[in-house]
Amino acid sequence: MVPMRDGVHLATDLYKPPGEGPWPVILTRTPYGKQTFGGQAGVMVAQGYVFAVQDMRGRFASEGGDTAFRTDGWGELQDGYDTVEWLAAQPWCTGAVGTTGGSAMGITQYMLAGSVPPHLKCCQVSRAAPSLYHYAGYYGGVLQKAMVEGWLTGNRFRPENLALMKAHPSYDDIWRGMNLAEVADRVTVPMIHQGGWFDCFQGGTIFAYETLQHHGGEGARGNQILIIDPGTHGGSASRGALEFQPGPRQSPFNQLRQWFAHRLKGEGEPPDTPHVYYFALGAVGEPGAPGNEWRTADDWPVPSEPAPAYFHASGDLSFEKPGDADGALSYDYHPSDPVPTIGGANLNLARGSMDQQEVENRKDVLVFTSAPLTQPLEVTGHVTVNLWVSSDAPDTDFTAKLTDVYPDGRSMLVCDGIRRLRYRRSFDQPEPLPPGEIAQVTIDLWSTSIIFNEGHCLRVAVSSSNSPRFSANPNTGAPTDDGGERRTAHNTVYLGGDRASHIVLPVVR
Repeated sequence: MVPMRDGVHLATDLYKPPGEGPWPVILTRTPYGKQTFGGQAGVMVAQGYVFAVQDMRGRFASEGGDTAFRTDGWGELQDGYDTVEWLAAQPWCTGAVGTTGGSAMGITQYMLAGSVPPHLKCCQVSRAAPSLYHYAGYYGGVLQKAMVEGWLTGNRFRPENLALMKAHPSYDDIWRGMNLAEVADRVTVPMIHQGGWFDCFQGGTIFAYETLQHHGGEGARGNQILIIDPGTHGGSASRGALEFQPGPRQSPFNQLRQWFAHRLKGEGEPPDTPHVYYFALGAVGEPGAPGNEWRTADDWPVPSEPAPAYFHASGDLSFEKPGDADGALSYDYHPSDPVPTIGGANLNLARGSMDQQEVENRKDVLVFTSAPLTQPLEVTGHVTVNLWVSSDAPDTDFTAKLTDVYPDGRSMLVCDGIRRLRYRRSFDQPEPLPPGEIAQVTIDLWSTSIIFNEGHCLRVAVSSSNSPRFSANPNTGAPTDDGGERRTAHNTVYLGGDRASHIVLPVVR
């Protein structure tokens, strides 16, 4: 029972190699029950480490009330910091502590790194969010309803945690205390960041790497590794989604054992590896199609050319700008009948690259499709959609999806995103748009690496909902849909002149 600074004790299992030691320690902190980590412990002990696994505050055998990561960072209570320093002070420890784990066990590592324990030497983080506002609780200012509600209630966290998240829809001091970027310049440790193109935290994985690699403190800056595979949060895609080959759990990075040995034991030189490993997606089921291969790079993003592809009133998607300065398309969005979620970067919904044709036929979805490609086109990097919009509602949302249209008509999701109109300028200062006024809004689709094959088309679908992945906007100005008043929004997307809405593709020539 490891003591925290406020007198609360956290239950921690210790697995030790034979003998007296001392040994370095590898730590995992979990909300799921420490008793499930025996297999991993055996591997670590065999390599000469003490493996420590701890129930987070208020979870399973630990004391206190659960706080859903709020006491795991650099605030008044610092459970991760206190645990690392307690471990380092034990007579059987060399004073070197590293961490490992994915998902929630990765989030605890990002929060821990921001508290800067003196004896923390390295972190291996898989599929996790470094900012709980931008990459977990809210996306584009919209509550990630299925993930947040499903995870907190499904794992029986105290109801106060969900209520607190919903009570803070803007990025404020509560969220700043759970955003590693706010304290990145004082982080001092090397990290491995592992993610997947269809993982619910993918954007956060890449953001954490870029932030610490270029803006971290001494010891962190220049010492980060990024690995992005083709998988989802669970590794494998759901039934009906594309299965990219080779398998999502395979990676050319095989120096983890050597990396830990150098960082925690001082053995050998740092592994001579590239900083970035990423899987370039390609057409599935088309022998000889380019892509579907692992690549390496010195940094992320890789060199590319930002190429705007414009939306035309005819439904075309083209690298040529529309000539009609007055072009526009409109639709009615009913929050009682939102566009249903079909695949994507989900946690507890069907996930992966799934066919979007069913929802593309709806009247509240605008679809823009390119001509069939005459040669392959590679898109690798950060994807954004710039819209010029207006609405007759006090507030509404805009969504965008990029899909790969196969010759047989399947429209397979590549990446997507959403933006709440009141957060078009910033997430900390909501600014309602007066009904009828035109404004620009940028939708972040996160990143991808894909080679669209010859004969395929690119498609962008624009709408105002994607439910239950995201909470449907009631269009009343209320911050979330609480089941109360709802109204229909008449939304318009502008397509010409200085208001030529478009997607920006990072094209690799």
